[in-house]
Amino acid sequence: MGFEELLDKVGGFGPFQLRNLLLLALPRVLLPLHFLLPVFLSTTPAHHCALPQAPANFSHQDAWLEAHLPREPDGTFSSCLQFASPWVLPNTTLGGLMQSPGDLESQPSTVPCSQGWEYDRSEFSSTIATEWDLVCEQKGLSKLTSTFFFVGVLVGAVLFGYLSDRFGRRRLLLVAYASSLVLSLVSAASVSYVMFVITRTLTGSALAGFTIIVLPLELEWLDVEHRVVAGVLSTIFWTGGVLLLALVGYLIRDWRWLLLAATLPCVPGILSIWWVPESARWLLTQGRVEEARGYLLCCARLNGQSVGEEELSQEALNKVAEGERVVQRPSYLDLFRTPRLRHISLCCVVVWFGVNVSYYGLTLDLSGLGLDVYQTQLLFGAVELPSKLLVYLCVRRAGRRLTLSGMLLGAALTYGVRLLVPSGTRAWTTALAVVGKMFSEAAFTTAYFFTSELYPTVLRQTGLGLASLVGRLGGSLAPLAALLDGVWLLLPKLVYGGIALLAGCIALLLPETRKAQLPETIQDVEKMSHQEEEMQCRLNGTEERHSEKL
Repeated sequence: MGFEELLDKVGGFGPFQLRNLLLLALPRVLLPLHFLLPVFLSTTPAHHCALPQAPANFSHQDAWLEAHLPREPDGTFSSCLQFASPWVLPNTTLGGLMQSPGDLESQPSTVPCSQGWEYDRSEFSSTIATEWDLVCEQKGLSKLTSTFFFVGVLVGAVLFGYLSDRFGRRRLLLVAYASSLVLSLVSAASVSYVMFVITRTLTGSALAGFTIIVLPLELEWLDVEHRVVAGVLSTIFWTGGVLLLALVGYLIRDWRWLLLAATLPCVPGILSIWWVPESARWLLTQGRVEEARGYLLCCARLNGQSVGEEELSQEALNKVAEGERVVQRPSYLDLFRTPRLRHISLCCVVVWFGVNVSYYGLTLDLSGLGLDVYQTQLLFGAVELPSKLLVYLCVRRAGRRLTLSGMLLGAALTYGVRLLVPSGTRAWTTALAVVGKMFSEAAFTTAYFFTSELYPTVLRQTGLGLASLVGRLGGSLAPLAALLDGVWLLLPKLVYGGIALLAGCIALLLPETRKAQLPETIQDVEKMSHQEEEMQCRLNGTEERHSEKL
């Protein structure tokens, strides 16, 4: 008897699984609060060089700026330069500090801002850009914080993927909660840019535990029939986090208090661990039969299933555990030891890289859409809801592989069309960005539960950790790719779309998992490969016989 048959006896979908989904909803809400936080945290408001105080009897602010600041080609005042010496405008008296009209015959020289900057605080009272003057020559440092954060997520994905396969999902979930809380609080109290970058990087490592642990802990308690429904429903909580971030960001305009507000949900999360069940699948692979029996009895009781003592007896569970017990500890090398797993792992890392680049390339770059940051964030969050419905319909009818590939190709297509749309047509640009967001979110949703179904239980966390590692590498490079607009304005969109196109093609090489049982061991994965080969041979033989008859 395998674990799937065991799960049928205690209930593969019922109140126990619904309670589990609700308990694990909080990490999904927390993730977008931090992953998309740079949209508000790192925003650079309008700014110009700090100027001397205008005379007490002078009330023409624009004339004062005109006297001190040069204009850009688009007619706006320069953000990074000022005149070496202020000059007098025609028919305007600015006091004795100005140059004489005779000096206007020569072009005034400009110099970088020497006294700091003045910021427009109508939209944000404080961001990290205004806190440490991350503008002009330092503007790249603002985007670099997102890169370092995702590098931290990358490293954390490796650690949590390996450790949760070795020490258990539930224990490492508690570690993720506690470390995220402590590190975020320290980050909010940062006194320097370097301290902020270091603590945010470590926070990213801690938050990676949620991305690695939550979905497998849900799927390993679900039967085959309800995995898609539960997987799509659980990702709606991510969308809830996106919408909540738009609301919290609108209400809290100071970056320190905003970071604190995004962190406090960790407190009830730590308390909720008391009711989160460990994966019985994982316990059996480790030979911890008695603990698995306790959780299985709890599942049967909550689901109203009558299970006899002999069905969950020590002897019966030992037989299941014997087939699933791991002789060696899981290792990332195990993902490449056999042909089938090696093929799956190589395809997954390319797909996850493309999914993350397309998603975060669009989500973290809100420029040129004609909406303010709050409206855009709210719109991007709202469009994720129909994308979940689209995923649910597609995976049930077309399967996981075609859905993932189609969504990535759709995202690549929207990037390609945006290359052809003139920059002045903001309505079309916004519409294409929204459609691209829907496709990229749908690809992200599909990639998560599809990858969890591809790997066996003994390596599920490790495999998801590897995919997430490479995916976060794509997420860390996405903000930096936006800086390529200095080389060519359309180059970032070309990079994002090209990578999404490649990932969509590679996704077609993955095996389909629709209506398939979750593999328990490496041998199960290889058996599936042999079964597919035999089926293909039978199909080829049938076609040959049919052609001979014709």
